Amino acid sequence: MNVFEQRRQRAWMPAMAWRPVSLAVVCLAGLVLPAAAAALDEVVVSATRSEQRLSEVLADVTVLDGEALERSGALALEDVMAKVPGIQITRTGGPGSDTNLFLRGAHKQHTAVYVDGIRIDAQNGSGGAPWETLPLESIERIEVLRGAAGALYGSDAMAGTVQIFTRRGETGFKPHVSVGAGSYGTQKGTAGFSGGQGAWDYALGLSYADSEGFDAKTGGTRRNVDKDGYVRKSANARVGLQLSAGQRLDVTALTSDSNAGYDSRAQGNDRAVRTLDAYGLNWQGDWTPAWRTRVAVSQSRHGYDTWTATHYRTETLLRNYLVHNEWRSRVGTFSVLAERREDTLENTSLVGGDARSRHQNALGLGYGLHWQLHAVQLNLRHDRDSDFGGKRTATLAYGWDFAPHWKATASVGTGFRVPTLFQRFSQNGDASLKPEESRNMELGLRWGDKDRAFSATAYRNKIENLVVYAAKQGTCPVALSQGCYLNVDEAQLEGITLAGNWRAGVVKWYASVDFQNPRNAQTGRLLQRRSQRYATLGVETTLAGWTLGTELQAASRRFNDDAEAVKSLGGYTLVNLSASRQLARDFTLTARIDNALDRDYTLVKDYATAGRTLWLGVKWMPW
Repeated sequence: MNVFEQRRQRAWMPAMAWRPVSLAVVCLAGLVLPAAAAALDEVVVSATRSEQRLSEVLADVTVLDGEALERSGALALEDVMAKVPGIQITRTGGPGSDTNLFLRGAHKQHTAVYVDGIRIDAQNGSGGAPWETLPLESIERIEVLRGAAGALYGSDAMAGTVQIFTRRGETGFKPHVSVGAGSYGTQKGTAGFSGGQGAWDYALGLSYADSEGFDAKTGGTRRNVDKDGYVRKSANARVGLQLSAGQRLDVTALTSDSNAGYDSRAQGNDRAVRTLDAYGLNWQGDWTPAWRTRVAVSQSRHGYDTWTATHYRTETLLRNYLVHNEWRSRVGTFSVLAERREDTLENTSLVGGDARSRHQNALGLGYGLHWQLHAVQLNLRHDRDSDFGGKRTATLAYGWDFAPHWKATASVGTGFRVPTLFQRFSQNGDASLKPEESRNMELGLRWGDKDRAFSATAYRNKIENLVVYAAKQGTCPVALSQGCYLNVDEAQLEGITLAGNWRAGVVKWYASVDFQNPRNAQTGRLLQRRSQRYATLGVETTLAGWTLGTELQAASRRFNDDAEAVKSLGGYTLVNLSASRQLARDFTLTARIDNALDRDYTLVKDYATAGRTLWLGVKWMPW
């Protein structure tokens, strides 16, 4: 009997376990729940692509700062993202395996992802950011914008955006080194430094992680009983130069390389190698206190290689060019942007050649006004795709500070997403696929006062021409009997997100709960691997020099496949524990236990998840 079968016997009714958890979280939600893990006067950029105080933002935004990321002790970025309101994560095994992020029930390709302003995406398969390649160690800050943002970011931002920022240097010189080890033979080391002098600032980071892993496959016809471990190496650099009082130049570089095991056949050690390289050059000029210009040029490259019976390789190259002007006046803030995106896919499965490319040119206009207790934000954008012609998107948001510390918001927005080059031109593709289009409406209510905050957001997002992959079952032409991509009539994503935080003395509570109903409007069926209820509840405190944290994550039952008649993925409740302590002036100890109760649960059918895992790490960083 293997370890996963033993855990399955110990597990007790995971679906029933959700019920008391949901009741507890809902009760706490009425008292504590947070809109963001950051101060209300913090500056964010995701909501308008310009600096804006969080208290003035009309969109639904969550901020994770460097301190919160450091305290979490998490080993992978997706583990951090799983705690964000409105987000569910699935993956086919441990860290390094295929990872999907569902934002408000939408697939990962409906969320635009940026690292230091560099667009990260893939044109292979259904697209979307390769989350399993993004290293957590180099990240200083994360902003998550929920809701249609096509009028700001163009194609793909139908469910929202995620902006990731790496560390930036400050005056002085600050080196850091960390090492750690944990369950499944996992070990990790990081090193780097940051600093600044005069007009220059800089930051450099290196990281290495490997793990023996566990057998990722628990069932199915293709299973090789072995350990599916991974190795990941990454490096990042950021250099800034203050050219003058109002002129700044930033250069950013990130590279990540992972090699992870997986099972696609009964024999052999199957490996998947993923590479990500991202480079960006950004110049910002403040011509006057009211007029600012930003020019950015960036490129990201994502490669994917697998070795089974044959070698398969695909590579996406994405280039982006942006000019953004902003004017502030007594009658509001005006913005104009011009943007160009170029995508190229190299893949041996393409029909008519090994490479395909396309481009999009865009012009965007924005206007924002804060007048007494009222605020309005309007954005319009026109994208012209080289294959599909013009696409127009718009967003209109309104906010009303109707009482001290209270804000009510309402917004409507549209978005679109063009099919990937693989979906159109591969052997299983269809060149006649139509772009997906979305219409999003939401209402929000927020309250915030110092260390306490609450938010409630109700939304409905309709996606027309949703592109899905259909396997056989008579839905594909005879020539595509092994499966094909096709447009379905409509998907409807609707739900309510409650979130909040509360601090009382040395005790801090944070919680979120999502009730959602993401469905294929054509069949009425719940979309695969999405829970209708999921929640996070956490407590942090300090005791005898220790910072202690307890976190509970819960999710209800799900369908693994759209065609299933019965939900095959059971609900689950996980408890995670964390602790950190300053050992000496320059040393910090971090400990974490994930799945502390050793529950058996499944995110993807026939794929394993980790049992109870322990992690211990030490970081040296001189003051």
